[in-house]
Amino acid sequence: MAGLVCAKILLQRSSPRLILSSRKTSAFLSPFLSRGHRLGPSDDEMYQRTTVSIMKKEPGSGIMILSYSPQGFNIDGNRVFGPCALLPPSILQWKVGHYKDVTEESVSLFHMIVPQIEILVLGTGARLERIHPSVRALLRSKGIALEVQDTPNACATFNFLISENRLAAAGLIPPSTSTALAVKQE
Repeated sequence: MAGLVCAKILLQRSSPRLILSSRKTSAFLSPFLSRGHRLGPSDDEMYQRTTVSIMKKEPGSGIMILSYSPQGFNIDGNRVFGPCALLPPSILQWKVGHYKDVTEESVSLFHMIVPQIEILVLGTGARLERIHPSVRALLRSKGIALEVQDTPNACATFNFLISENRLAAAGLIPPSTSTALAVKQE
């Protein structure tokens, strides 16, 4: 047979019995049954979109910042040296050494992920510093709220947002060594 024989079950309302009818159909009438089907522009939304699946969905299962120091951070028991980007559930090294290095290019990784984050918490080191207005404008145009704080407060804010199951990310620069409590010996 050239085609595939299908049995179609028809239910008649007038009688309680079933009637079987058959017809010849090709197995390749539907493009989704064919191995050689190429995705077209209309298939883009359904088949070519990249997404991130969050595996842990229990409350309080997000990554937490346990401590920070001038050398780096302790995040869920993982020691991270230097600046880092937290994109739950990922921890990445971030090539930003100073708050002036936070540019449109350096924050691009925060607005390119799916599902999109709601808020980005930036820790600028030991002190609160101003971020360039073009960075704020870029994130605002992408629908991401920006919270800029000194690193100790940014760590606490990020932990709070994650505990509330918010879609948050953080860009953290380790705070420099503080000399406020240094004791001089003479």
